Amino acid sequence: MLKDCRTVWANCLRVIKATIGEQSFRTWFQPIVPVQLHNNVLLIQVPSTYFYEFLEEHYVEELKRAIHQELGPEGRLEYSIVVDQGNAQQKPRTLNLPTTRKAAGPAAVVSHAATSLAASAMTGSARNTAAASVTPAPAPPTLRNPFEASKTIERDYLKSQLNTTYTFENYIEGDCNRLARSAGLAVANKPGTTSFNPLMVYGGVGLGKTHLVQAIGNHIKATNLDKFVLYVSAEKFTNQFIESLRSNAVQDFANFYLLVDILILDDVQFLSGKDKTQEMFFHIFNHLHQAGKQIVMTSDRPPRDLVGLEDRLLSRFKWGLTADLQSPDFETRMAIIQNKMQQDGIDIPPQVVEYLAHSVNTNVRELEGVLISLVAQSSLNRREIDLEMAKQALRHIIEEVEAEVNLDFIQKTCAEYFGVSLDLLKAKTRKKEVVTARQVAMYFAKEHTTHSLKSIGHHFGGRDHSTVIHSVQTVSDLIDSDKSFRSTIAELRKKFAGK
Repeated sequence: MLKDCRTVWANCLRVIKATIGEQSFRTWFQPIVPVQLHNNVLLIQVPSTYFYEFLEEHYVEELKRAIHQELGPEGRLEYSIVVDQGNAQQKPRTLNLPTTRKAAGPAAVVSHAATSLAASAMTGSARNTAAASVTPAPAPPTLRNPFEASKTIERDYLKSQLNTTYTFENYIEGDCNRLARSAGLAVANKPGTTSFNPLMVYGGVGLGKTHLVQAIGNHIKATNLDKFVLYVSAEKFTNQFIESLRSNAVQDFANFYLLVDILILDDVQFLSGKDKTQEMFFHIFNHLHQAGKQIVMTSDRPPRDLVGLEDRLLSRFKWGLTADLQSPDFETRMAIIQNKMQQDGIDIPPQVVEYLAHSVNTNVRELEGVLISLVAQSSLNRREIDLEMAKQALRHIIEEVEAEVNLDFIQKTCAEYFGVSLDLLKAKTRKKEVVTARQVAMYFAKEHTTHSLKSIGHHFGGRDHSTVIHSVQTVSDLIDSDKSFRSTIAELRKKFAGK
């Protein structure tokens, strides 16, 4: 019976494909799955209520013609729709829309009055009645592009809104981003077919979230010419939706986003507190995901910390993979600077590169900004870049960073307090007084700076991050168990209070 329903539906698709455009066929008929054939009634499964309603409104005649040709005058069509309960603890249920036997015509396609995607977004509620109707389908309406309101939607000419300079080739990999980059590359190579759907990338400002997700989009565009990739910020998405409400064009807005094969939504936290926009995105997300389309998102925090988003949205964000981006370590910062130099044809001495990588350790964006400032100063002053020039030119920038993250001050203060030299603090010696000073300095470096454990270890004579962990734990234990040592730490802490 399963084979029969597949055969019948395959034959129906051939009939339908001959009468509609290729893109419309891929969007509205390829996602349909035949379920069963019984007593001349073909049951098909569609991804959503909105999908069903769109078929009935625009393609009912094509469906009637195909069913009549395959099953004869008594042929009927039923739809199966997965209905979401809005509860992560419950499984979605399947709603079967019954055949209307009294309706005229060879294939009675029933109409379901449950709220459409667009209406649901506007009202936030659903009606649960069903009404029988078979009316001639009007020609598909002229739909407007929310990115260019003066233009109609022509899928082959739609812009992806991507910045072509963001690629995997110039996205430097390091410990801080390895998981996210690897997952992004997997998605770019096989969009919609991996378990990373959706892919959520989160991290602080300037860590490369936008670069990574746009690199995914650019890679897909270069290798899958038939895929429509769309990048949009959550703010832009919200503003478009508000404009569609104002101009009574919500259906156009929804239809546009349902054409997308790969949707990249940047800064999803912007949807917080915007209930109607979340409702719209929820339905678009469901439709695209069920149709095997790829969804990629970014956020400034993990899903569990996103406040003001509906639980049903948050649960969907966790369906795929969530990967974080962290501040780049010293080696990665060095590689970023060198890559930027190569791209821009800049020649900077190695000691200057190392100075920049040591001094600016907050995020990639600030690091690149410092490099641009340095090159600008060099050009304006017609002077070759050297270490002294770099320190002078970037004094105000570096001072801001050092005032906030001053590891040198911590090392010097601890060395002086314990009566050891700064060189010994960074040396390999295991003398007790030096080890204590070094461990305390590492403890305060972890407490008062944003350096990673690996970076702290590097500043203490190239030690491993595990040494830093051991030092921090040792000092913490001594604070709890040794009253005299606790007083020592309290005295030193006062010296760092103003930093």
